[in-house]
Amino acid sequence: MHQIDRLLEKLTLEGKVRLLTGADEWSTHADPDIGLRAMVLSDGPSGIRGVTWDERDPAVNLPSATALAATWDVATAHAYGAALAAEARRKGAHVVLGPTINLHRSPLGGRHFEAYSEDPLLTADLAAAYVRGVQSLGVAATPKHYVGNDFETERFTANVVVSERALRELYLAAFEKAVVEAGAWVVMSAYNAVNGATMTENPLLAEPLCGEWGFDGVVVSDWWAARSTVAAALARQDLAMPGPDGPWGDALVAAVRDGLVPEAAVDEKVRRLLRLAARVGALDDLTSGLTPGLDPATGTRNASTPVPATGAQDASAPAPDPGTGTRDGRTPASWTAAGVPPAAASAEEGAALARRVAADGMVLVRNEGELPWPAPGPRSVAVIGHNALQFRSQGGGSATVTPPYVISPLDGLRAALPDAAITWTLGAVTQEGLAALPIARLTDPVSGEPGVRARFLDSGGRELLSENRRSSDLARLGGSRPSGTTSVEVTTRYLVREPGTARLGIAGAGFATLAVDGVRVLERELVHGGEDFGGGLVSPPHASVTVELAAGAAELTARLDGVPQGNGLTLTLGEDLAPAGTARAGGMDAGKAGTDAEGTGAGETRAGAGEAAVEAAVEAAVEAAVEAAVEAARRAEVAVVVVGTSPEIEREAADRATLALPGAQDRLVRAVAAANPRTVVVVNAGAPVLMPWRNEVAAVLLGWFGGQEFGDALADVLLGTAEPGGRLPTTWPGEEADVPVLRTAPADGVVVYEEGVHVGYRAWLRAGTAPAYPFGHGLGYTSWELTDLAATNGEVSLTVRNTGGRAGKHVVQVYLSRESSAVDRPVRWLAGYAVVRAVAGQSDRVTIPLPRRAFQHWDGGWRTEPGEFTVHAGSSVADLPLTARISAPQGDRPSPTGPPPPPRSAFRRATGG
Repeated sequence: MHQIDRLLEKLTLEGKVRLLTGADEWSTHADPDIGLRAMVLSDGPSGIRGVTWDERDPAVNLPSATALAATWDVATAHAYGAALAAEARRKGAHVVLGPTINLHRSPLGGRHFEAYSEDPLLTADLAAAYVRGVQSLGVAATPKHYVGNDFETERFTANVVVSERALRELYLAAFEKAVVEAGAWVVMSAYNAVNGATMTENPLLAEPLCGEWGFDGVVVSDWWAARSTVAAALARQDLAMPGPDGPWGDALVAAVRDGLVPEAAVDEKVRRLLRLAARVGALDDLTSGLTPGLDPATGTRNASTPVPATGAQDASAPAPDPGTGTRDGRTPASWTAAGVPPAAASAEEGAALARRVAADGMVLVRNEGELPWPAPGPRSVAVIGHNALQFRSQGGGSATVTPPYVISPLDGLRAALPDAAITWTLGAVTQEGLAALPIARLTDPVSGEPGVRARFLDSGGRELLSENRRSSDLARLGGSRPSGTTSVEVTTRYLVREPGTARLGIAGAGFATLAVDGVRVLERELVHGGEDFGGGLVSPPHASVTVELAAGAAELTARLDGVPQGNGLTLTLGEDLAPAGTARAGGMDAGKAGTDAEGTGAGETRAGAGEAAVEAAVEAAVEAAVEAAVEAARRAEVAVVVVGTSPEIEREAADRATLALPGAQDRLVRAVAAANPRTVVVVNAGAPVLMPWRNEVAAVLLGWFGGQEFGDALADVLLGTAEPGGRLPTTWPGEEADVPVLRTAPADGVVVYEEGVHVGYRAWLRAGTAPAYPFGHGLGYTSWELTDLAATNGEVSLTVRNTGGRAGKHVVQVYLSRESSAVDRPVRWLAGYAVVRAVAGQSDRVTIPLPRRAFQHWDGGWRTEPGEFTVHAGSSVADLPLTARISAPQGDRPSPTGPPPPPRSAFRRATGG
């Protein structure tokens, strides 16, 4: 009998069922009688939050998934995963809830910043490398959301109707490699249904996941996705989160006793949970005496457990892969002889990785000789845009973490060009809400520490809790407030460096007051009619007021009385960057302290003023902001305009309504470009946006959600210290009407994937419409020549030469096509790629494997149409100068067997050596 089965025998039915629902929101149950400790699951996938949203326990904020995907580099994805594992260990988490590997089916998807690509091969490769990186440190990775959660609208109830072929070739293919080759220890089931069955009850959990693919880990539900007792228990769903309540518990015990659910089904779920605990070090009886490299459930070598670190190479274990640091894509090569993972990476190492990934993922889509700026850089720079100061380092929702700091584009340029005259102007309002006050200028008046003093009061004014907080943006207080809290107050001493006016405000829900040096300057009832998430309010209302501030320390007190008693509680004390008078975009504008007691609410009108007058005032304020930016651009040698989206637009739980940039940003860019021909536009968005001005500016650089180091990475790229190494992982359209697959909203609860296998660039090719920038496009700072393509025996080779004047990176892309086919095929599809880095003048012969799967289609099994295919090689799906013919490999395989193809990180790369 195996060790886990011995532990199972010690458990009663009630004890086993208890383990299958979370103990709380983020942890599983412990059972000391069998040596089982609680396991902590933490949201990722671009940072590890831990169990609370608390700025006093910050997390490294890596660039979001689309930035990572734009690197096209699995070695970088592996390092990214390992960095997250180190963060998870530091925060006491055993399971990282990432990567998100749903496809970019429509660019309107609100959560696309968190997923990789529209292409299943690129997604699968990056996801597998991420999983290997996470699990190399003994932390479980969780590919999610299995499957078809490619949109957010009605995601809890929508039914995705999709053909078996499209499922296999696209949506399941994105998950397959992470399971079969990388050996993921956890998979998360999605909210939605697929072909009629909600995913926590769907047969796809059994086949192909646990059967054909051999997944032996835990299927965890997305939070609150498990809704039934018997159907979910009979499916291959293992763990229902969160707890302690859920559909199982006593109801499942009764279902087993009534014969509705076999106890063997419960045993298998518990067996998988205990196997996971052994893998992450949460099962004492197995981890303390476990023979390294042996699966505790089977007693045999398992590629997902450590291999002994001895002086001699174990003959049954392959040598470590230099690209992934693992022995076989699953096994941690760096574990010690005692079976202990190595020490966690430092915060400095995480920051360095964040900066490197941000630069390597930036995509230069247009460059009219403007970039990089020659040394020593421009003498004057007009930095323009809301997102240049209040930028987005990450997307909204469960992917959100609290970084220790963020470096804005403005900060990064000022640090990189200390002798240049650098100005900032707003230009256009992008984001509603308040910008948190800089922590370096805040002092807790009680403790003298950096930050603010937060007080929680009951209805009688009694202080329930007083504590130091390290931010004036306390966005998620709902999970930590004391019972009985009806009022929250924040006080700080704010260092004013230069005398003048500022628009200070408060965001939240309740009766809001703001005082400066003891004088009340604002009072307003703030009513929140929207959602809450993670203990905070989504897009909370705010009010702001213009105040005169003298140089020195100003004591600011913000208070909310009558706060909501639900899960959401937010109090933000901050600065409103929107110009006064733009109440339509800036929430509630209380005017100037002492002069306008009533103010204006969003959608309201001033007393005695008609709606047309308000619209005219708003338009005048917008035009004045644009004109101020134009004047700054005229005076500067170079203009850098940072445009982007807002937290309301790209976030979990909502799809986008349009691809257009919010506010007057398009007008702003055109006006600045007309005033200064050296205008560089930086796009701070996690997914495609429309850029109608793209051919009117000197350069366009896609920066994505660039993580905490975004500003420094941007300066590195603009000055040429680093090259923008990114290539588009998703097509960027020129016009919304041209997008071939756009709709995300269900019709009568159903989303029909009627396009079949024609998603992303495949759909664009079939439609015959040219996008603004095609899949795979990216310019870099040097030039390349590709020659001598040869295709034979399941691989292609070609010569790649750096013909430019500096070292650089190129992504060689290989596509297949079939001119005459009995199968409804895409015009062409990605079959392989390689990252090449070379110094000026260097050439190298690069070989790219073409796996059998690249030639196959699904028709009740994997089938290969005999005959010849055309190989296309080049720099994007639309730039493929080289072609060759290759014969399809013979013989069909119903499922993958044998060793996996070489990891893409092992492809030969050109280096300076």
